[in-house]
Amino acid sequence: MPPDYDIASPGAAELFESLRALGYDLPTAIADIIDNSISASARNVWIDMTWSGANSRVTIRDDGTGMTDDMLVNAMRPGSLSPLEVRAASDLGRFGLGMKTASVSQCRCLTVMSKTETTPPAIRRWDLDYIASTGTGEWRLLKGADLLAASDLCLLDEQRRGTVLFWDRLDHLVGNTSTDDEIAQKHFRERADAVRDHLAMVFHRFLRGRNAIRLHLNGRLVQPWDPFLEDSDTVDPMPAETLSANGEGVEVKVFILPHHTRISPEAHAAAAGPRGWNAHQGFYIYRNKRLLVAGDWLGLGFQKEEHFKLARIRIDLANSSDLLWQIDVKKSRARPPAALRRDLLRLARTARSQASSIYRHRGKIIQRSLGRSDVFLWNHVVKRGKTFYKINRDHPLVSKVLDTAEDKAPLRALLELIEQTVPAPLIVINNAETPDGFGRPFEDSPAQLTKAMDEVFRALIEDGHDKPDAARAIVAMEPFNLFPELVAVFLEGKAAEAAK
Repeated sequence: MPPDYDIASPGAAELFESLRALGYDLPTAIADIIDNSISASARNVWIDMTWSGANSRVTIRDDGTGMTDDMLVNAMRPGSLSPLEVRAASDLGRFGLGMKTASVSQCRCLTVMSKTETTPPAIRRWDLDYIASTGTGEWRLLKGADLLAASDLCLLDEQRRGTVLFWDRLDHLVGNTSTDDEIAQKHFRERADAVRDHLAMVFHRFLRGRNAIRLHLNGRLVQPWDPFLEDSDTVDPMPAETLSANGEGVEVKVFILPHHTRISPEAHAAAAGPRGWNAHQGFYIYRNKRLLVAGDWLGLGFQKEEHFKLARIRIDLANSSDLLWQIDVKKSRARPPAALRRDLLRLARTARSQASSIYRHRGKIIQRSLGRSDVFLWNHVVKRGKTFYKINRDHPLVSKVLDTAEDKAPLRALLELIEQTVPAPLIVINNAETPDGFGRPFEDSPAQLTKAMDEVFRALIEDGHDKPDAARAIVAMEPFNLFPELVAVFLEGKAAEAAK
């Protein structure tokens, strides 16, 4: 005899409001929609964010395989596919929730139009305000061409197939803002920039190569951001390792990025990523080449610190590893299984050690290559286990000033006073709060940089160095080595003077 039971279907309005609180922001929501486009073999995805105050809209259109009427109805059902089902190896989905939850997290009205190569456009809409207004709790999925304006209906006319999503009533992004609200409009543009940066990072491996997809945001192509600088010959990654847990293979590869003196200032600034150098150190977890986690030490007991910021470690998962790695609905969080923690800890320690050694040994390498001790203005000194910073008396400019001063006592007292009052605690605090907020030396004064170079060059010549030796010292000396182009122009000028 079958058991007694009651039907306890969730109310549509109440459940939709709950689904809105899953924690998406605008960039992660749009990325979730693009997952569906990639899984549908799209070669192009067009994202348009159109400002019009409270009537602002986001449209996301692709040229993927599209959906028939029945397929669209199924795709619009929350939980349209069980996360336990076996999926194609290239599928970027998992929970059967992404299109719906990502969309309604940002808007109160989601309309989808889709067509295949052999079927006409199908149109369906979830309207949260309409569902609430019925008071029935029914899951009323609206349909029909009259849901969209004529200008919307023609968006797929020039495509053989494809899908377009319309997000209207963007209450979380713009609310009831008026069209001429400049502050709200600026915020809208800033969120568009955040979307661009997020998509460039999350899909960077899809945006490269012969079979690259193209993401168009407000008419402009999104350029990939590669956190590992794989196209640069200054990066020497460690060999990849394959780890295994519960029969699932995981490929892990350690990358140590170059010291800023080995790449151009533009490349260094770009490699910092959307959130800055310190924030982007650690593990990068990919699922089918799609980035899930961008820079995290995965609860292994490490903090993000300045001298480890060059360490980035790539982990590649198959989509069959979702449950094992506790991947969430938003595909923005993953946790390593216990069986892999020891190996990941070992790799993390190796990467952090190598990243830190670049800073520890960079000065020693320069100093050994020149065979001199006058390259740096500051010396790091350890006494009785405590750290001090001393002005290098062998620096050519310091040495010249000391030698030519008639009364050396006040000058030596001044240098000693500067050394004893280095604001180390304040520097540590500022670095912790805004690790990428420090300006570069002579950042806004190239003329002062050139003047300082000239004084140091003259000091070297007066100290008995020939001009080629002085030129080599200038090239390697801090902070001039941060400005190779300006140094080259300066030395060319000195060579021209000598030729006269």
